[in-house]
Amino acid sequence: MTKTVEFYFDLGSPATYLAYTQLPRICAETNSQLTYIPMLLGGVFKATGNASPAMIPAKGRYMFQDLDRYAKRYGVALNFNRHFPINTLLLMRAVTGIQLRQPERFQAFVDCLFTALWVEGKNLSDPATVAAVLNEHGFAPDGVLALTNDETVKAALKDNTETAIKRGVFGAPTLFIGNQMFFGQDRLDFVEEALRQV
Repeated sequence: MTKTVEFYFDLGSPATYLAYTQLPRICAETNSQLTYIPMLLGGVFKATGNASPAMIPAKGRYMFQDLDRYAKRYGVALNFNRHFPINTLLLMRAVTGIQLRQPERFQAFVDCLFTALWVEGKNLSDPATVAAVLNEHGFAPDGVLALTNDETVKAALKDNTETAIKRGVFGAPTLFIGNQMFFGQDRLDFVEEALRQV
């Protein structure tokens, strides 16, 4: 029986970016299905009373040092984005819209945005910068913007976020294997272990 990893994510989380770089390999090696579920981390924080570690200066400094250690371990690029934290509402609506309307382009879309944020350090709070990134990767900015205003897309992101909260999600990344919840990219070893269990 194929196991499924449900990956609740928001582009604005550097820890989520790191998990994103590793999950496809883990799922391939364990013959598991990876399901991406976009959510709005700001909505999760508001509902749960949680906040970004970056809001506490000492914790924020440590977090980025620790994430850098993991990036080196994984062999992936990670650069601190000086615009962090950013409001990801429009970005996550766009991600949700692409997932719903152009699923065949979803992976490429998420790839280009994660790279822009956490490798290139671009300011994706700036519409002109977002448009430039999308153009560079073959996405029509006007079409993507239209998706962010689509009521079905808005509702889907809201529903995903509300479902996440009901399931006990308080931050990102959060992963589920059945009813087992795993929070944080530093728990991927437990995710892999659970997937290997018969």
